[in-house]
Amino acid sequence: MKKARLYWLPRILTIVLIIFISIFALDVFSDFTGVELLVALFMHLIPSLILIVVLVVAWKWEKIGGILFIITAIVTTIFFKTYQDIIVFLLISLPPLAIGILFLINSKNRKKTKRTKK
Repeated sequence: MKKARLYWLPRILTIVLIIFISIFALDVFSDFTGVELLVALFMHLIPSLILIVVLVVAWKWEKIGGILFIITAIVTTIFFKTYQDIIVFLLISLPPLAIGILFLINSKNRKKTKRTKK
């Protein structure tokens, strides 16, 4: 039961993070119309699309996905300068870091389980 929770926790947290980040794209509906709206919506959803790709990779290869999430957290911190405000850092940069660590822990636990079964 505990292993199942550890398996699903980073995946569910990632989905919640993607939804949270995607909410910020909704502001385009008040400023744009037509083709401009589609372009602006796509541009605002690029971070969510990147997270979706990283989640797909992490779902298949947990160790690589964990490393990618940690890299995502570092890049987000530097690119968006979230280190300047602790609240922004906690909301934007810390979740991918925690998710990456959870994927790495889960990957390590799965390897231990495979070794002990042999």
